[in-house]
Amino acid sequence: MIGKKKYIKNKEEINWQEKVIQVKRVTKVVKGGKKLSFRAVIVVGNEQGQIGVGIGKASDVIGAVKKGINDAKKNIISIPLTKSYSIPHPINGLSGAAKIILRPSATGSGVIAGGSTRIVLELAGIKNILAKQLGSNNTLNNAKAALNALNNLRTFQNTADKRNISLENLYT
Repeated sequence: MIGKKKYIKNKEEINWQEKVIQVKRVTKVVKGGKKLSFRAVIVVGNEQGQIGVGIGKASDVIGAVKKGINDAKKNIISIPLTKSYSIPHPINGLSGAAKIILRPSATGSGVIAGGSTRIVLELAGIKNILAKQLGSNNTLNNAKAALNALNNLRTFQNTADKRNISLENLYT
């Protein structure tokens, strides 16, 4: 399920794309038997450096997807992109047993990644990157690990500001 929606924020239109990574039937054992519900894992991004991952649970699929979209919008992060639509430096991300290795790539190489990591990177607006999933095949944990790695990216300007020094003094 893929959707494009326009949201107006500060008189400018933001085109958010929503992708459903996974819809899973889950059950809860209660006194009268088993209660069936659905869990949806959703990724929301604007392909300009903003991305969010959310989870929604409901008794029907549509309700779970709506809740997942709202959750993803609450957890949106901004990431720095280079001129070649890549990441500034190599980085690792962790979530549970899932580990993601992200490396910047040359222009024209495309998104070399698999599973939910690929969807997260594409919706973030990254066009040139190498990624590897290690440790777990869990869709949700891999998406969260990719988001964790992207959230820890820093630029030279960010590092200089954090240390309260000028960009020129960063190298000395």
